[in-house]
Amino acid sequence: MISLAARDIAHSWSKYVLTGIGLGLLIGVTFSMAGIFRGMVDDAQVLLRNSQADIWVVQKDTQGPYAEASSLPDDVYRSVLGLPGVQQAANVTYFTMQVQQQGKDVRVMVVGFEAGQPGAPPSLVAGRHVTRSHYEAVADVKAGFTLGERIRIRRNDYTVVGLSSRTVSSGGDPMVFIPLADGQASQFLKDNDAIVSGRMRTAANPAFNRPAVPGLLEAVQASQTVSHNVNAVLVRVRPGWSAQTIAAQVQRWKHLQAYTYAEMEEIAVQKLIATSAKQIGLFLVILTIVSTAIVSFIIYTMTLGKIREIAVLKLIGTRNSTIAWMILQESIGLGLVGFIIGKTVSTLWAPAFPKYVLLLPQDAVAGLLVIIVVCTLASTMAIRAALKVDPAEAIGG
Repeated sequence: MISLAARDIAHSWSKYVLTGIGLGLLIGVTFSMAGIFRGMVDDAQVLLRNSQADIWVVQKDTQGPYAEASSLPDDVYRSVLGLPGVQQAANVTYFTMQVQQQGKDVRVMVVGFEAGQPGAPPSLVAGRHVTRSHYEAVADVKAGFTLGERIRIRRNDYTVVGLSSRTVSSGGDPMVFIPLADGQASQFLKDNDAIVSGRMRTAANPAFNRPAVPGLLEAVQASQTVSHNVNAVLVRVRPGWSAQTIAAQVQRWKHLQAYTYAEMEEIAVQKLIATSAKQIGLFLVILTIVSTAIVSFIIYTMTLGKIREIAVLKLIGTRNSTIAWMILQESIGLGLVGFIIGKTVSTLWAPAFPKYVLLLPQDAVAGLLVIIVVCTLASTMAIRAALKVDPAEAIGG
C-alpha cells in the first residue's frame, strides 16, 4: 500500500520533520500545563502530609492557617490533649515573608514548630534537626540555602542546620522551620519603635497608670511585649479512634474550629487553588483547539500538494476508503512524531520551572489518546478534499 507519510519523508523529509517538531513543541507546552496543574495539587497535598496531623484545630469560624488568618492562645493545646483519643497535640505558627538569599529575595513560608511534635520537618536530606530553642533553622532545598548559612527573619538571624526536600506551602513556596517561640515572636511581636510607642500610649492611659495600684502599668506593658498566640494546634489521633468524632468534640466543648485531614484537603485543593485550576483547564482546552486547527491546516496543505498523485490513484481504480486511510495514516503519523517530541521536551524542561511540575504516566497515555482523536478529526477536511479530486487531473495540465 502506498503511504503518503512515507512519500513525504522520502521526498521532503525536512518539511515533515520540522512540522513534527513544531507540533511537538505545542504538545510539550500542553503536557507542561497539565504537569503544572498536577504539581499545584501535589503541593497542597504534600503540605498536609508533611504536617503529620490528623486534625487541625484553628480559630472559630475560620478555614485554618493555610486558607486565612487564624489566631488562638498557645495554652489551648493542653485542653485538646486531655480529650479521649488524642495522642499528640502541638502548637504551630505559619507566616509567609521574603528573606534574603545571596542578595536576592526568596519568598518562603516560615513555620514555628515544636521538636518531635506534629508540624516538624518530616525528614532531612542533609544536616541535622533543630536541637536548640532559638536561632536554628531547617530550610527546604528549593530555597537555595546551604548548611551553615545565616537567614534573617524579622529581627533575628538563624543558622541553617538542616535541609529538607518537598516541604513547601500550598503555593509552592519553600518552608523554613524555626523553633516555636521564635515563630511566635517573629509573627506576632511588633518592632521596637512600635513597642516604645505602645508603652507611651499605655502610660498615658489613666486606666492603666493608677497611682493607687503600683505595678499595674509594668504588668500591662510586659503583656504587650510577650506573644501567647499560635495559628493552629496540630492533633494526632490514637489508633482505633475516629478523627471525625474527636473534631466534633473539639468544636462542641472547646468552641474552636476543627478540621479532619479530608476536610483540610478539600479546603487546600478545591478552594485554595480552584481559580488557578480553572484557568489552567481553560488554557488546556484552548491549546487543544489550536492544536486541532494547526494539524487540520498542515494535513490539508500536504494533501493539496499531492493532488496529482491522488488523481493517479483514482485513475488506476484505488478505492476512496484506501485514499482516506492513507491521509489518516499520515495525520496520525505526524501526531505520533509530535507526541514523542512533546513528551521528551516537556520532561527535559520541567525541572527549569520555578514551581513544581508533576508529569504522570497516565497523563501521557491520556494525551496520546487525545492526540490520536485530534489527528483523526483534523484529517477529515483533507479527506473530503481528496475524495473530490477528478481522476482526469492525472493526465491534465
